[in-house]
Formats: sequence, structure tokens, C-alpha cells
Amino acid sequence: MSILIVDDEQDIRELIGDILRDEGYTTRLAANSDECMAEINADPPALMILDIWLKDSRMDGIDILKTVRRDNPDIPVVIISGHGNIEIAVAAIKQGAYDFIEKPFNIDQLMVVVARAMETSRLRRENQELRRRDLTSAEMVGSSLAFKTLKANLDKVTKSNARVMLTGEPGTGKEMAARYIHMQSNRASAPFITASSASIEPERMEEVLFGRESPERGVEPGLLEQAHGGIIYFDEVADMPLGTQGKILRVLTEQQFTRVGGADKVRVDLRVISSTCRDLRAEIGMGRFRQELYDRLNVVPIAVPSLAARREDVPELARHFIDWFHKSQGLPHRALSEEAETVLQTMPWPGNIRQLRNVIERILILGDGTGPIEASEIPGAEPRAEVESPLSLSGTIATLPLREARELFEREYLLTQINRFGGNISRTANFVGMERSALHRKLKSLGVVGSTRGGRGMTDFEE
Repeated sequence: MSILIVDDEQDIRELIGDILRDEGYTTRLAANSDECMAEINADPPALMILDIWLKDSRMDGIDILKTVRRDNPDIPVVIISGHGNIEIAVAAIKQGAYDFIEKPFNIDQLMVVVARAMETSRLRRENQELRRRDLTSAEMVGSSLAFKTLKANLDKVTKSNARVMLTGEPGTGKEMAARYIHMQSNRASAPFITASSASIEPERMEEVLFGRESPERGVEPGLLEQAHGGIIYFDEVADMPLGTQGKILRVLTEQQFTRVGGADKVRVDLRVISSTCRDLRAEIGMGRFRQELYDRLNVVPIAVPSLAARREDVPELARHFIDWFHKSQGLPHRALSEEAETVLQTMPWPGNIRQLRNVIERILILGDGTGPIEASEIPGAEPRAEVESPLSLSGTIATLPLREARELFEREYLLTQINRFGGNISRTANFVGMERSALHRKLKSLGVVGSTRGGRGMTDFEE
């Protein structure tokens, strides 16, 4: 990575360049703002050394600094000036400069500042790479019809700039879906910033989103500014205060805003993805959400299905989490027994994918780390009766004649298997050892003709 030196005095920029090259750094030189911006656009440097006074230049050092901080916030900028005074230093630091050096500079001091700034640049690049890896590892997992429908809908919006509203129960993976859109979009190399409306204190919401300016602390960019060029994800947008909703509406309209305590307009290029687990139309009716903001955010609505609607994905998701915890935390890499898979698929999962992830993590931490995961290790699973124990009947079944008890058992058993396989009759028939046509006849004879997916029956079946 190179260091860009910007100074209108040829002797100075060449002197700094020679000194840094002698220390093993790669340097590039620019005499004015046009040359400087051309170098940055061609290949962003690891560090900039910038003269604050640039003769015959369209922009001075402070203007360049503002532009770099807005468009390339990861580049540290060291300001140098022959007219150095405390006011200039403070102004530069307020605008986000990494440090300030006065001409004529001490070479040792210059090298110390450059070394620190290059280390800062390296750490910022590493953090950015880790964020990219985190997004890459957050892959979409599943093979059920409900999952395939979701993924197909997400694929339709990845290359556009349309605003997307993701709806679904808590824990269904709405943020994962938003990250998938980001990673497949033309903005994949730009930031993905999450604004969690539920976790930000209402009185701090605007400061967190828009940033702050103050004489004491200078410029503190907010989440919108940090997301410039990329995606801002409003998680649980229904929890955003009404006053903030109005200001966000203006940002979406004008693509600019003013920091808290500031006067200058900050322009941003953003794609917006939002999510909610609440009925926003009901929130609008109760006066808690703005209709205009809903219309702006809900350009492309996509429903994220519950885990109950995609039960056949449960074993695949469980194995994915086992792999992930093994790679990221060094937890034991264990298989799933067939009985454990069955139990996981038939559990209710009110907390959806998040709950499944937590259950797998708990099992891996508390288990002995050897052999496949057994059903007895799954929290909340009913303990299995020992083979030697006499059969225990529930109160309902014990009071029924044999024929009715058998029909009740068959009905509950088959409904459990159908829900387990997401309503797929072919897969259910294969598992229970029946021909598909025979299973259809059995279901009809048992009166299994309707209910809801993920409940105790099915509205419709898949072949």
C-alpha cells in the first residue's frame, strides 16, 4: 500500500517522498487537488500526507480532508503546514485528520507519525476484511420450498437499488436476508451498517444516526455517514421514534442531512433495507408510524418464513451451526443422530432460527464432545421411555377403545411427520414406509384435510 503526498511545493513533496522511500514505503506525489483526487480515485492510498495550503488549487487541504473523510473514511490523513498554529491544528483534527505536523518538520517526528498512521491504516483494512469474511460466512442455508421461495425473491432485488422491507417473526433471519442482498449486490465492497431501532435509546437516536459536531469533540460521524456508498439496515424499524421517522423521510428524499450540532449538509449515497416483526399498517392506524415513511420503505416487501414453515431445513441448519461453532469457537464437531434430527424437526421453535442456533451452541458446550448428538441432549425434548419400561398411556388414549386410540395415534404421528417434512407427501411417505397413494388414502380416512403449516395439520400438501 502506498502513501500519497500532496504539497504544492515540489521540493517539499519530493523530499518527503525520498525520506519515506528510504524507509521502505511506496509513495505517490500530487501537486494540487485535481491530481490528488485523481490518485485517490485510481487507487486509494494507505495514508495521505496533505499540505493545508495549496497554491493555484481548486480545493484547499481542509476541503480535500472533508472529501476524503466522507468518501474514503478508512484513509488516515496527516496534515502539514508552514503556517502552523493551534487554530489550524484544531480545525484539521475536528474535520477528522489523524495528526498535524508543522513545517519545517523534524524527520524523526515525521517517521513516528507515519509509522503510527500506517499501523492504524493496516488495522482498519484488517477490520474491513474481517467484516467481509463475517458477511461471507453468514450464508443462506436450506432446501425447503419456503426457503427456495425466499431466496428467489431476494435474488430478484440484489442488483437493483430498490428499498426492501423484510417482515417476519423474531429470530427468522431477517438480518441474514439483508446481508445476503448486500453480498450479492453491486455494493458488496461497501459498508453494511445496522441501525437497531429497538436497542438505541430514543433520546440518542438522532445522534447515533446523523452524527454530532461539537467544539470539544469535533466531528463524530453517525451510522448514515458510515454507510455512505453501501447499505443502511434499519432493524425493527417500528421502534424508531416518530420525530426521527420524519427526519429519515427527508434523508430518503434528499439524500442529505445535518449532523446534530452542525450546520453543513452531509450528502450520502445509500441503499435502505428495513425489517419489522410488527404489523406496520396497524402501527400507522395507532399513530405510531408515519404512512409516508412506510410508503418509502415498503417498495419491495419480502416475507421471511418462520422455522415452523420450513421444518425440513432444521437438520441442515443444525449441521451448519455445528460447523460454524467448530470453526469460530473450536467447539466439538459432532454429528446428529437420526433420533436427534427427528426431535429437532418436531419441536415448536417459537424463537425460530435464533433459538435453534442457541440450542446447538448449548449442546456443544455442555456435551462430552464425543459421538453423535443424541435426542436426550436436546433442551426441552421429552425424555424417551426406557425399552424395558412398560408402555405408559396418556389419559386421553387410555380411555378410548382400541380402534379410536389407534386412529388418534396414527393421526398425530402422520401429522408430526408431515410437518417435519414441510408438507412434502413424497418425503413423508418414504420416511414412514408407505406408498404415496396409500398415504393419501390413510390421511383421507383419518380426516386430515386441513390446518395450518407448522401446526397440527396442513392447509395443502406438496407432492
